[in-house]
Amino acid sequence: MKHTIILLFIFILSFSCNEEVKTSESLVELQNKKTAIIKNIDSLNTILKNIEKNIEKLDGTKKLQAVSISLPKTENFKHYIEIQGVVKADKNIEIKPELGGTVLKINVIEGQKVKKGQLLIHLDDSSLQNKITEINTQLSLAKTTFERQKRLWDQKIGSEMQFLQAKAQLEGLENNKATLDNQVSKMRITAPFSGIVDEIFPKKGELTNPQLPVIRLVNLDKVYIEADVTETYLPFIKVGNEALISFPSINKEIKSKIALIGNVINPNNRSFKTKINIKNSDNTLKPNLLADIKIIDFEANGLIISSSLIQKNKQGDNYVYTVSNKNSEYVVSKKLVKITKEYDQYSLIKSGLKMSDTLIDKGARIVKDGELVKITN
Repeated sequence: MKHTIILLFIFILSFSCNEEVKTSESLVELQNKKTAIIKNIDSLNTILKNIEKNIEKLDGTKKLQAVSISLPKTENFKHYIEIQGVVKADKNIEIKPELGGTVLKINVIEGQKVKKGQLLIHLDDSSLQNKITEINTQLSLAKTTFERQKRLWDQKIGSEMQFLQAKAQLEGLENNKATLDNQVSKMRITAPFSGIVDEIFPKKGELTNPQLPVIRLVNLDKVYIEADVTETYLPFIKVGNEALISFPSINKEIKSKIALIGNVINPNNRSFKTKINIKNSDNTLKPNLLADIKIIDFEANGLIISSSLIQKNKQGDNYVYTVSNKNSEYVVSKKLVKITKEYDQYSLIKSGLKMSDTLIDKGARIVKDGELVKITN
């Protein structure tokens, strides 16, 4: 070591004492001198590097690159498909009257909870009631006539035709009355299921018809999410697959499972329908609310590391830096790795790493293979 430093000093001293370049020298002579000087510089650089290496070995105060470390972990890795869906409800209907009529009375208000069969709107049925009153009078007479004809016919008095005519008239009037009673019942609009009156369309006194709704009735205790999934994922999406659902608008997240997979591919967007059932006892989920859905399509146990630790070389290979203790020094090693799946900033490692490897975390972008480092954490 000492001999090397002395030689370097003598060389520099001899070079500095050399005579200055003469202006009368030829181009060839100058180029030869330049070549000689470059060779000397290269030689000096080599000597200097060797000196620096020896200094590093002997100098206990040398500065090493500081890095932090992390360890790989073995746990369950899940990969999800991310799609969007819409909340829907089977019990979300617009009730339309079966017969037209004037709104006589509205028995509920918007937002009111109602039970199945409860009267919602009463349409004017006065004309039908008048017809029923009239037919009841005719029915009373027809019933008396039939009973008399039956007694006579039982006694073999009178003609069979008179008996049959009385019977037919009675049955006809009874059928007419039943039809009118049915029409009257249709003028009373009731709730087909228990729910909440979301909207009332007509006002009292307005005329309704079977083409226009009168009330929107909803029951949101049970809703479902419908989503279109591209046909590429058809082999991976199965009934019962876990689904993580978030609703950004209301800051809510829930877990559920795939309940139904469509059997037809939509030719317009090359997708199939999926349905996810959800309990909604607090009624916070509303029809047409947007949902972000994550459906699991891959799951396996294995070695997992942070994706931020993985780098790529010029050939496109993935690699990480590890550190190992050799002779009380921490030495950097570059290891090529293969990735099975990556999701949510974590990667499932297929090969190239062991559970016992220590990964370089902070500082991994500035270290080199074989470099000595110091660990800060």
